[in-house]
Amino acid sequence: MISMFLLGAFIGAVTGIPIGPVNVAVIDSAYRHCLRRAIGVGLGGAVADGLYALLGIVGIGPLLLRYPSVPPILYGVSGVVLIVYGILTVRSKPIDSTDGSRDKRSSQRHFISGFILGAALIFLNPATLITWVVIVGSALAETTVAEGYAAALGVGVGSFTWFSFVAYLATHGRKILGSRAIWITRVVGIFLIGFGIFSIGRAAWLSIWAVVLIQP
Repeated sequence: MISMFLLGAFIGAVTGIPIGPVNVAVIDSAYRHCLRRAIGVGLGGAVADGLYALLGIVGIGPLLLRYPSVPPILYGVSGVVLIVYGILTVRSKPIDSTDGSRDKRSSQRHFISGFILGAALIFLNPATLITWVVIVGSALAETTVAEGYAAALGVGVGSFTWFSFVAYLATHGRKILGSRAIWITRVVGIFLIGFGIFSIGRAAWLSIWAVVLIQP
């Protein structure tokens, strides 16, 4: 049980390293708002990662992917989400010089809004489910139900650990770079747009293959 939790934590941390919507949101929140909002984004993304991983473990993901038309739809939706969020990131306003934590109520609002944003970025990016199905299918196959839940919990913990680390680095980077830090989120936003275009292209390619496969 403990070994499956640790394996899930390792997978959650490693899969969080590549640039993605939650990483960008964490960095953007740390630069333009405050550390508390960035932590909230990371926690929301980690919870959603854990739930998607659990879906892969219990077999719902593979069941959906039996239909050739499902992956293109998921990649297409994800591509649109990535492009929209990338554009919003590129067009973001200059860094807010306030830390957003002068009173308890303001801190809670920042944390809750960050949590909702982080969870939404994962849930509105359904291609993430495909990624978790592939990872879970190769690394967490033939587990018991209890081990599966432990692994999914580990995924969430590992993801949150990585996102918290990114939030910490971004917060200190903001202090060093000052107003110039806004260009970091803009550059990453451009990368997100590129990933979104790639995802839509992949959706088109998979659609073609789906048509070929269903032909008699």
